Amino acid sequence: QVQLVESGGGLVQAGGSLRLSCAASGRTFSSSAMGWFRQAPGKGREFVAAIWSSGSTFYADSVKGRFTISRDNAKNTVYLEMNSLKPEDTAVYYCAAGTAVGVTTAAHWRYWGQGTQVTVSS
Repeated sequence: QVQLVESGGGLVQAGGSLRLSCAASGRTFSSSAMGWFRQAPGKGREFVAAIWSSGSTFYADSVKGRFTISRDNAKNTVYLEMNSLKPEDTAVYYCAAGTAVGVTTAAHWRYWGQGTQVTVSS
């Protein structure tokens, strides 16, 4: 059974930093893309970032230059380093794995974590 478990969320002041982790188990994703989405109250699930097995990355415009996605294939783990956080970054952040196309579309991803709350105070 595949499981994705996020950690690292919390409360931080605007301008601060957090590092999210997502540990995968049940299968290896070293040859698959992995990504992060977020969902704020009353809004849909929004693409944040993706990383391919090659190490290539892609970011939403809203986080480009502030967030960095990385992966450790030996640990089957993906990370999201978030800097210069803003109140509008407040959301539940979800890890996703298992897609070959359309990484910005949530419906294309097969596996999801349970989410971790990130709250940025002004």
